[in-house]
Amino acid sequence: MTITATRTQLAVPTRALLAGGAISGPLYFLISLTQAAVRDGFDLTKHPASMLSNGDAGWIQVTNFLVSGVLLIAGAIGLSRVLEPGRGSVWGPRLLGLFGVSLLFAAVFKADPGNGFPVGAGPATLSTTGTLHMAAGSVGFLSLIVATFVFASRFSREGHRGWAVYSRVTGIAFFAAFAVMSSGNAAAVVMLAFWATVMLAWGWVTAVVIRSAR
Repeated sequence: MTITATRTQLAVPTRALLAGGAISGPLYFLISLTQAAVRDGFDLTKHPASMLSNGDAGWIQVTNFLVSGVLLIAGAIGLSRVLEPGRGSVWGPRLLGLFGVSLLFAAVFKADPGNGFPVGAGPATLSTTGTLHMAAGSVGFLSLIVATFVFASRFSREGHRGWAVYSRVTGIAFFAAFAVMSSGNAAAVVMLAFWATVMLAWGWVTAVVIRSAR
């Protein structure tokens, strides 16, 4: 009886950690897209979500980064507890945790205003804070991309071909959109593709966490 009770008590925090990781992505996009719809001057075809950290209501996106980052780190810890030893069981959660840490840095070092947002902002410039924001984002995005391939390798080894393909497609699509945008291409279709692939990648995180929780 005592052993059973102890195991149950230990399992509850792990489930809570995994739940945090599962909702991190949906929460991030719910808050980001709501702001994108109501804040003057913001345009999905011109501005990434990180620019929402600027202006009088910028604290909302800063908080969004912080909360989502903490939840994702929690989810990574939960994954490290439940994954069976094997390929990707160590570095998979670590890479997702690093992505979560990058969100915390993105909250501290805000993206520069520009391209008409907030209203009245001129052409985009690059400050020291903005450079650090971009560096944090690059490290986080690359960590997430590598994580998709780490888990793809794990899924392949376990015989879960569908999950392996899903993971690789997510990583390739996200990397392609990120690479094109990082090259300086600011076309509307590029920005929309970046938004779409970031959502795809966050959705993959949620799916992997939920699958592992089961």
